[in-house]
Amino acid sequence: MLKKIVCFDLDDTLSKEIEYLKSAYKEIAYIAADQCKVCSDAVSILVDNAYEEMYSAYKKGENAFERLNVFMGIDVPVKVYLDIYRSHNPQLELSDETTSTLTTLKDAGYILGLITDGRSLQQRNKIKAYGLSTYIADENIVISEEFGSEKPTLANYEFFMKRYPSSTEFVYVGDNVKKDFLAPNNLGWNTICLLDDGRNIHKQNFEMPALYQPKVKITSLKELLNII
Repeated sequence: MLKKIVCFDLDDTLSKEIEYLKSAYKEIAYIAADQCKVCSDAVSILVDNAYEEMYSAYKKGENAFERLNVFMGIDVPVKVYLDIYRSHNPQLELSDETTSTLTTLKDAGYILGLITDGRSLQQRNKIKAYGLSTYIADENIVISEEFGSEKPTLANYEFFMKRYPSSTEFVYVGDNVKKDFLAPNNLGWNTICLLDDGRNIHKQNFEMPALYQPKVKITSLKELLNII
C-alpha cells in the first residue's frame, strides 16, 4: 500500500513558541528568587512579579534577563539565564485541536514526520513535553542541529523522500514563509501554511517570491482534514 507522508514544523505550527518562552521565564523566575533573601510567604509573589517583569520586557523588545537582574537587585550573567532557557524541561501540552488532528491523521494511515530547526536539547525537550512520540516515530524527526543543515536546505526534506520512495504524496505544514516552503515546493510537495493567530513569535511575511509561498493557507490545523 502506497503511503502519504505529512511532515510538520514544530514552533508556531504544532505548538506556539510563546508557550515555551513563558515556561522558561517561570523557571528562571524561580531560580532568580533563590538569590534573594525573602520569607517563604513572599517567594510566590516575588516569582510572579519577576515573571511579569521579564514578560513585559519581552513584549517591549527589551532584554528580559537584564530587566530581571535590575528588578531583583542581582547580577546573574545573561548567559546563565540563556542556558536555563534552552535546557529547562518545559511544562507544556498540545492544544485539543492539535491532538485531535494528529490522532485523526495517524488513525487514517498517514505517516507523520517533523522537520524543525533548532538546538537538539531544546527541541527534544519540547517533543517530550508535548508527547509527540505518540504520533511521530523518532526516526521521522529531523532536527537541524542533529541533521547538520537547516531549512530551506533540500536534504532536510529529501530525507523523507528517500525513506519512503514509493509514497504517493508528501505534505509539509509550517508557518515561516522565509524558510518553510521553498525546498518542498521545489521538490513537488504540497505545502500548507498555518496562519498566525496573533501569537507567533516571528511574524509572517508573504511579500516573498512565488517559490517561497505555500500552496494553501489555513487558519487552524483541523482544516488539514479536509485538504489532504
